[in-house]
Amino acid sequence: MLDFPLWRRVFLWGITLVLAALAIPSIMGLSGDTWHEQFDLPEINLGLDLAGGSHILLEADPAQVAEQRLVSTEESVIQILTDADPDIRFSDVSTLNGQLSFMLENPGDIDRVRDALSNIINGTGVVAEWRLEVEDGNRVILIQTEQGLNEAIDNAMNSATEVVRRRIDSLGTREPTIIRQGDNRIVVQVPGLEDPEALKALLGQTAELEFKLVDVNALPTDVQQGVANPGSEIFPFADTSEQVGQSIAVRRLGGIRGDRLEGAQQSFDPQTNEPVVSIQFDAQGGSRFCSLTTENVNRPFAIILDGQVLSAPNINEPICGGQAQISGGFTVDTANNLAISLNSGALPVDLTVVEERTVGPDLGRDSIVKGGIAMAVGTLLVIALMIATYGRFGVYSTVALVLNVLMILGIMAFMNTTLTLPGIAGFVLTIGAAVDANVLINERIREERRRGRRVIAAVETGYKEASRAIYDANMTNFIAGVLLFLFGSGPVRGFAVVLIIGLFTSVFTAVTLTRMWVAGWLRDKRPSDLVI
Repeated sequence: MLDFPLWRRVFLWGITLVLAALAIPSIMGLSGDTWHEQFDLPEINLGLDLAGGSHILLEADPAQVAEQRLVSTEESVIQILTDADPDIRFSDVSTLNGQLSFMLENPGDIDRVRDALSNIINGTGVVAEWRLEVEDGNRVILIQTEQGLNEAIDNAMNSATEVVRRRIDSLGTREPTIIRQGDNRIVVQVPGLEDPEALKALLGQTAELEFKLVDVNALPTDVQQGVANPGSEIFPFADTSEQVGQSIAVRRLGGIRGDRLEGAQQSFDPQTNEPVVSIQFDAQGGSRFCSLTTENVNRPFAIILDGQVLSAPNINEPICGGQAQISGGFTVDTANNLAISLNSGALPVDLTVVEERTVGPDLGRDSIVKGGIAMAVGTLLVIALMIATYGRFGVYSTVALVLNVLMILGIMAFMNTTLTLPGIAGFVLTIGAAVDANVLINERIREERRRGRRVIAAVETGYKEASRAIYDANMTNFIAGVLLFLFGSGPVRGFAVVLIIGLFTSVFTAVTLTRMWVAGWLRDKRPSDLVI
């Protein structure tokens, strides 16, 4: 166990020095030095409690999920019944009271309708998503089941969480915390962002883009009074539009949704040089957009974003190729934000800010200073105790302790992890765990010397026997740390990260490195006795 050939010593020292060197930029950053930033070196990110930043709590309305699901199912039912059997005739489609219903001309078509809609009724899950009922012999009613609606809400919130994550990542922020809270809430914490207004504007935009044909038969007087023809709906023009304050009627079904977008970017109109958003449809979306514009030449269509009409241009010619352009009085910033929102995907449900707070950096700096003082005082006391108690072996333990801290910082910087206030507590705890391993080893060596073993045999047996207890103890701590990371969130995860990394580095420094140093000393000096 005490045999360390040259290649092994070089390898161990190489790992130690490289990881310790990776900690230097983070130490400089924590001390306020910024010259290293020009080299783009890996550095630890500070969490919200240390760096300051914005905390936002978003909430969704489950009723909106049910409404959207109803509209989507209505369009699907009409399409399915139309394609399934031309002989199935139905009318009076209604979505009143949260139920989808329609009237069959022939009551004998009930079974054929039930078979045609089996995929919608059963969905893809174990439980039925819709319940089909028949009223008065020929009115078919589809009712959302509670299990199906709950599953839809859960899927919508999971999707919304990922959309929020992509949008925040596009801002270039580091290590945001984005987690679901309860059934319909999302917690967003962005370290280093002290002004939450831009974040709120970005997250508050649903980015639900739609292209719908304008109802040219609607009377302007009726539209302004909020009266739409059957099969149509009314939308107001956006504040950025030249027709702000007015409304327009569009056909409710048959348009194209923004979920068929493949990409979006801010650009400039070559004719007016105004900021616009250029969009690219996927293959299916491009085909549908081409068909829509081909079949409706010389008719206007509306570009609708989040329930407001950006513009309603006329279709002068078929637009094929899968590319289009959105204009609507944008600035460069608003066009860029819209492009970000479209690229990250539309939120499946509107998110409302129900809580927000900003954490200033002063509190974080104070926490860093006090945490550093606590770690420094604890380290110095431990060093003094170890040297006074174990002499040379205490010096080895001290050097291993310092390298342990540097290696933790280096690994965290390399992994681009975040340091939180509980993470500092994890550092202090790691110091105790690292020294505890050396205490076990040194006491075991003492015990072997008392039993009469020779110096080399006592050291070898002491490391061998103590290592078993060290590995067992650290394995239980490792399991606890993994569970904290998997089931915890925010600061709890920050503590778990430092704890898990510290377990590996403490075993490496306290057992492997000190054993290498002790072996080198024994080989060079060949002492006849140990002062330990």
